Amino acid sequence: MSQEIFDEQEYERRLSRTRERLREENLDAIVVSDPANMNYLAGYDGWSFYVHQAVVVTAERDEPIWVGREMDAGGARATTWLAAENIRSYSDDHVHSPHDLHPMDYLAGVLEELDVADGRIGLEMDAAYFTAKSYTRLQQNLPEAEFEDTTLLVGWVRIKKSDRELEYMRQAAEISENAMQAGIDAIGEGVPEYEVAAEIYDALIRGTDEFGGDYPSIVPLMPSGDHTDTPHLTWTDREFEDGDPVIIELSGCRHRYHSPLARTTFVGDPPEELEEAADIVVEGIEAALEVAEPGVTCEAVEEAWRETIAQYGIEKEDRIGYSMGLGYPPDWGEHTASIRPGDETVLEENMTFHMIPGIWTEEIGMEISETFVVTDDGVETLAEFPRKLFTA
Repeated sequence: MSQEIFDEQEYERRLSRTRERLREENLDAIVVSDPANMNYLAGYDGWSFYVHQAVVVTAERDEPIWVGREMDAGGARATTWLAAENIRSYSDDHVHSPHDLHPMDYLAGVLEELDVADGRIGLEMDAAYFTAKSYTRLQQNLPEAEFEDTTLLVGWVRIKKSDRELEYMRQAAEISENAMQAGIDAIGEGVPEYEVAAEIYDALIRGTDEFGGDYPSIVPLMPSGDHTDTPHLTWTDREFEDGDPVIIELSGCRHRYHSPLARTTFVGDPPEELEEAADIVVEGIEAALEVAEPGVTCEAVEEAWRETIAQYGIEKEDRIGYSMGLGYPPDWGEHTASIRPGDETVLEENMTFHMIPGIWTEEIGMEISETFVVTDDGVETLAEFPRKLFTA
């Protein structure tokens, strides 16, 4: 490996926990196709998830097998900790092939070689890059196998972070702070939205004086003007105008680990209604963070937020946070625990969450967020960025 991001012992611990989960679920193997889960178990890091690839873990085998495109095998050798014989690749005629070839045909052969072709095999059925055709081809090739949906199995293994993972998330938070400040500083009347996006991207990649940044799993989100009630818009050619609210949500990224951050600014003098909304959001965030600690459920954290904003006659039905950390496009979330009513996940030390309790109405949009790690007696927010409404 050209750069040791984690030592081999950390990967072995991750695999040990994964194999334990396989045995608990009476599974012989799991086919991991989510790029973040592949990275977590094998270290693989490449922009190759637009073609089919996987990491196969069996209940009994010590080391997983990486399976991907032939031209990406070199990337697996460069970034994973795996032995050469555990890096397998299919030929390029399997890629976007007009012929009757599919990468899952090759993967089925690997599963046969591992002697699990007639066993219980887990598949990440709801992963972004595992397609319906992938499933049907595996069924056709392995008619004796029993396939189970294990979409979140590795995600739950990942939910508690190691000290090294938290180190990278803290570094990502420093990058987030720099990028947020760059974005806020660039916003002004007559400035095109894309110029602000360019300043943010520059800061995300330049990182800090000590370390650089990676590409984040989600692009900077920048709804503005009349569209701040819609949180997932990006930027346009439009120039900012006096009277525009602007929401910025972004994340620094360090070795694929994220620490998202959202803030709201206003071009000109903000209306009293928006200032009041910012105060309410900050009060609600602080109430939720005060409650969060080991042993408390996710729904209890959300309840503290909901009860706080209810004092001001505001109701919000959406979740206000989610577990996150390691990620690839299209998402930095882990898709496991959510800070919402009904989620009885109990907080444990070293879990990490992005809390983003925005308020969106037909008139205004307000977002202020924090990424936090659960500590032994509470929480630590990873960024140290002013929690307020900004003005340009």
